Amino acid sequence: MTAGRAYLDHNATTPVRPEVVEAVAHALTLPGNPSSVHGEGRAARAAMERAREQVARLVGAKASNVVFTSGGTEANVAVLSPGLMDCDGGRDCVRTPATLLLHSATEHACVREGHRFSAGAVEAIPVDANGLVDLSWLDARLTRFVTDNPGARALVSIHLANNETGVIQPIADAAAIVHRHGGLLHSDAVQAAGKIAIDIMTLGADVLTLSAHKIGGPKGIGAIVFRTGALELTEKPMRGGGQERGWRAGTENLPGIIGFGAAAEIAGKHQAGEAKRLAGLRDHLEAGLAALSPETAIFAQAAPRLPNTSAFATPGFKAETVLIKLDLAGAALSSGSACSSGKVKRSHVLDAMKIDPAMSAGALRASLGWTTCEADIDLFLAAYEKLVAAQADRGARAAA
Repeated sequence: MTAGRAYLDHNATTPVRPEVVEAVAHALTLPGNPSSVHGEGRAARAAMERAREQVARLVGAKASNVVFTSGGTEANVAVLSPGLMDCDGGRDCVRTPATLLLHSATEHACVREGHRFSAGAVEAIPVDANGLVDLSWLDARLTRFVTDNPGARALVSIHLANNETGVIQPIADAAAIVHRHGGLLHSDAVQAAGKIAIDIMTLGADVLTLSAHKIGGPKGIGAIVFRTGALELTEKPMRGGGQERGWRAGTENLPGIIGFGAAAEIAGKHQAGEAKRLAGLRDHLEAGLAALSPETAIFAQAAPRLPNTSAFATPGFKAETVLIKLDLAGAALSSGSACSSGKVKRSHVLDAMKIDPAMSAGALRASLGWTTCEADIDLFLAAYEKLVAAQADRGARAAA
């Protein structure tokens, strides 16, 4: 915690770890281009490939199936395309483009709006009151799709964990359904990486997408991770060079990639211990909220959640007002949904969960990370207590 400040917005971005800063600084001293054949180029290439292995290990993948991008958004936009196809490696393999995209109703905007399907070929998978995808709906919709369109294929996108509520989705069950109907499954694992154990083979997802700045790495670097080498993107996100095994043209962001690798290694090494520690801090925060105001709702509390995330609302509070007052008191949180311009708007995630709009208008998110300590939680609770007391005082005066 910075003196007098409690940073509780790790799901937006996690402060860069000191070890990552050192790794990035060293990378900046490497003079070679990873594509050059001389000694300096080979040294840069070796450092990059080590980072690729580190990122791959974080999610149980092969390094050869990792493609670096400029971030999670680019990674998602790249794979959410009819051109994502697979093949069993046979010489006569027929690759079938997807003609339908199904995504969960609670996906990040870059999935809901950044895909490359026509509007009429996209549908949202409903979620229940806890934010979990309706697997029965998914199964029924895919059954109808393949019945009406013999030989056609669907692409399904369900994030591993929600950025607002922390809800962890049943990806392995969804993958089994999707594959039974001949489809492909993509999972945005940006928020889940480093917070829960991930193994792409166990999950069964065909593609995962990641972002470094959610795990203590630098901003502006992400990755696409394929489950097998049989998957390919026929519509390359960046053309004009052979970098990243031909998947993405352009000289690689070597400092970012090396920083990503360092962050991935640290996150993987400390994941289990950090999950236990952060879950304890989150529970302390939620118990404190309940004590201050029993009417405060903790969203998706009955669902499996990330250990670091709590989404909540107190009746009568407006998110934009409360966020400013908390910031002035030294606590940095976010609303249920903060768009890129920094404006606060009602959460589409809570709307999909059918939360009362009066409550969702006051939704806040506290997300914890490697810098979070008990003093941060106590500072936030002290600030929130003053807001609750002020609201009660206003209510008493109005009733008098």
